Amino acid sequence: MMWKKIFALLTAACLAVSLAACGGTPAASQPGSQSQTGSPIANDTGDEAEKPAQPAREYRAMWVSYLEWQQFDFSSAEAFRAGAEEMMANCADLGLNTVIAQVRPFADALYPSQYFPWSHLCTGTQGQDPGFDPLAILIETAHAQGLELEAWLNPYRVQLSASMPGQLAENNPAVTSSELVKQAGEGLYFDPSSETVRQLIVDGVTEIVTNYDVDGIHFDDYFYPTTEASFDEAEYAASGTSLSLEDWRRDNVNQLVKAVYDAIKAVKPEVRFGISPQGNMDNNYNGQYSDVALWLSTPGYVDYILPQLYWGYGYTTSGGQTRFAFENITKEWAALERAEGVALYFGLGAYRIGDGDGGNYDNAVTQWQSGHNLADMIATGREVGADGYVLYRYDFLFHNGSWADLAASECAVIRAENQVAE
Repeated sequence: MMWKKIFALLTAACLAVSLAACGGTPAASQPGSQSQTGSPIANDTGDEAEKPAQPAREYRAMWVSYLEWQQFDFSSAEAFRAGAEEMMANCADLGLNTVIAQVRPFADALYPSQYFPWSHLCTGTQGQDPGFDPLAILIETAHAQGLELEAWLNPYRVQLSASMPGQLAENNPAVTSSELVKQAGEGLYFDPSSETVRQLIVDGVTEIVTNYDVDGIHFDDYFYPTTEASFDEAEYAASGTSLSLEDWRRDNVNQLVKAVYDAIKAVKPEVRFGISPQGNMDNNYNGQYSDVALWLSTPGYVDYILPQLYWGYGYTTSGGQTRFAFENITKEWAALERAEGVALYFGLGAYRIGDGDGGNYDNAVTQWQSGHNLADMIATGREVGADGYVLYRYDFLFHNGSWADLAASECAVIRAENQVAE
């Protein structure tokens, strides 16, 4: 069968040069991305839980973030639906089976919620009803294309800065219960040590799973926003714990993750719960206090872990280290212990197309201009035993104004790679 794969990939690469986009009509470029690095971890035991819900097929997904929503037309249900239909058709044509759509990025919602205000992304003003339900449309249009739809939530983040988002709605829980939030740098975050915060997040997840036919709930890599001891020193002192500050923080996050998992399974056991941590295990454990190895190896925390592996082949740091070279970091993650039924997917950086990964090595840019680097990474993931992959993010493949031809080539080869793998 190898000759078929080679023929398909060569054919796709040849066809790609004539494409203007991956399958949809090009739109305005969406420059910018959230470059993320991203790590081993202390283990403890968790309660036994039913086997996590996993699809039998390879997981092939696309991230759609709030940055995509900034380009969407929310002026009417019809306009939003047209954009959603195009997006889902493009993802399906690429051979994907899942879309991970960010529907609560800043303690706000792209759906009617009793806990969180309407997102400013819908109308420009947080708390203002757009007059339709974007999440319902996303689910409907995804399912119409044979795609599954996961609701992507950011549990703790309220504001990245004073201007993102700007004025918070009067009914935002960060306003009505200001004791639940803390400042970190320019951002505002819910306090991870608060039981009230954990219950708020669990209630918000339960609301979605109960009211919508979502196929999954997805968290990204934003947990503790700082390592500064002053962030929660009063809460730590009041806790009376014998744990170190670091272990106490990890325990706070562990409690949230387990509570969310349990809440989902209590409502709809078939709905999966996954987390996308940074690709750097050390950053996760020591910087954001997220014990990813525990979640991956112990039943009852997650259905999948999806590290963000956004470095190229041969990636080298300024200090000459190659730990994060794609061929190395994938093996590091694949070697971690996994509980039965807990999947491992790899997050791939489509935003690197054309621009490179910033590494200190000769191929830092050129490999990202080959037109097939992402497809190569998908193949590597399969070789090391990953259960699937996710592409970050939609606009860099379908609305890439800076590198339209390269994005088209990447899409064509991914499409062919997926067809051969069927």
